[in-house]
Amino acid sequence: MKLLLIGALGRMGKNVRAAAERLGDTCPALVDIGFPEGSASGEYRTLPEVTESVDVLIDFSFHGGTPEVVSYAAEKGIPTVIATTGHTEEEREAILKAAERTPIFFSGNMSLGIAALSEAVKKVLTLFPDADVEIVESHHNRKLDAPSGTALMLFDTVKELRPEAVAHPGRSGLGKRDKNEVGIASIRSGNIVGIHEVIIGTDNEQITLKHEAFDRALFADGALRAAKFLLGKPAGLYTMKELLKG
Repeated sequence: MKLLLIGALGRMGKNVRAAAERLGDTCPALVDIGFPEGSASGEYRTLPEVTESVDVLIDFSFHGGTPEVVSYAAEKGIPTVIATTGHTEEEREAILKAAERTPIFFSGNMSLGIAALSEAVKKVLTLFPDADVEIVESHHNRKLDAPSGTALMLFDTVKELRPEAVAHPGRSGLGKRDKNEVGIASIRSGNIVGIHEVIIGTDNEQITLKHEAFDRALFADGALRAAKFLLGKPAGLYTMKELLKG
């Protein structure tokens, strides 16, 4: 599998390159604004400069560049994995529009473990339809977006079973907890890779479902698995749900 990797010099970009080499894939085209002028062959500062033929595009850069990335992918007909988070509504709309022309994999988290956590949340909520739900996410002190894309994805999982659910990030002040409220707390400290907890509680018992990432390499492996999943797929938007079913 030949990859076009955007954000190649970032922490996750380096992990993807290492994972690709380990799995026998190649990255003939690398894009990162950090490359100096006149870089080696296959290294580009901007996306339009790329000339190599590739099988899949993986974007691990910054959500602000997503509209340009998906527009390029749709024009070229390149299957694309969007591995950035923190997208605005306009950026999400750009993803949906591009997915009409090319296959796009979009997930708030590239971990299969998080996908399994989402499925576990559904099962528990089916058993406890009236329980309170709280989400706590923890990341390193350099993460820009809060709540994390994964926390929002977990909230969407809750909302599938409870359409009336309302996200309540960063609770503060005085006032009783609303019945339909799903609190989301964000912690930023040190070098935490990623911890997500879903707390489901009734008056008599509490269940805490937790996923902790120990190494960012797992996100790179997940992105490559998603890339392979897209090969041969028709245009459309794909998520971890489809990958797990496939």
